Amino acid sequence: MHDTFEHYKAAADYIAARAPFVPEIAIVLGSCLGPFADTLEERVSIDYADIPNFLVTTVESHAGKLIFGKVRGKRIVCMSGRFHFYEGYDYEQLVIPVRVLKLLGVKTLILTNAAGAVNTDYRPGDVMIIRDHIKLTGASPLRGPNIEEFGPRFFDMTKTYTPCLRELAKACAPQDGLRVHEGVYMFFTGPQFETPAEIRAARILGADAVGMSTVTEALTAAHCSLPVLGLSVMTNMAAGVLDQPLTAEEVDETATRIGAYFSSYVSDIIERM
Repeated sequence: MHDTFEHYKAAADYIAARAPFVPEIAIVLGSCLGPFADTLEERVSIDYADIPNFLVTTVESHAGKLIFGKVRGKRIVCMSGRFHFYEGYDYEQLVIPVRVLKLLGVKTLILTNAAGAVNTDYRPGDVMIIRDHIKLTGASPLRGPNIEEFGPRFFDMTKTYTPCLRELAKACAPQDGLRVHEGVYMFFTGPQFETPAEIRAARILGADAVGMSTVTEALTAAHCSLPVLGLSVMTNMAAGVLDQPLTAEEVDETATRIGAYFSSYVSDIIERM
């Protein structure tokens, strides 16, 4: 059962025995942002499928590997591929990766994702530093028995997206090649894209971008007091903003187009952490 501390420790112990070092920073790479992992030096990878009590990604653009390496002298572990509610996992299962990273000794978590732009001042290719999120669907990943070794039953969400990390990300924003904003991310379960009416509602509620990931990981990190930086890449305008259908191909094309700029930006942030 995944409601015991030993369940997570078994996964962490397996990884630690094969990892080249204790990582300082963990990065979850979102859809089509996996090429960042290619910038790591001295890479060592572990397949998710080999890790006991871990999950297996089913999304085609996600590699499904933990990749250890160094970025500008910092010890990094990348999750190249993440897990989503729409893949069929229970919310409670989605705590597994972040808890394992915490047990590995990670001190800071960077969450990245591909998102749809709700804010009409944004455009595809922009990056949004997540200031806060909205989650109005489904249960919490922290539902069920609480494991005190990770955190308390009831926990604060006021500064989930760590203010000093957001300020650092703003300070590192490049002057050209990438537009950077700060805003609110709204979680939808997927796998279908949102409807135009849902996007209008999201805008009224204060969302600047929408997506199908990240929030369950941020909730888990908040529970175990792990500092978080969230970065959303606007891969498309959300439903109804433009008079055209949404496609996964558009997401892939935009992520590929800005991949080098985004990787450089993330590396700059890491260097100054």
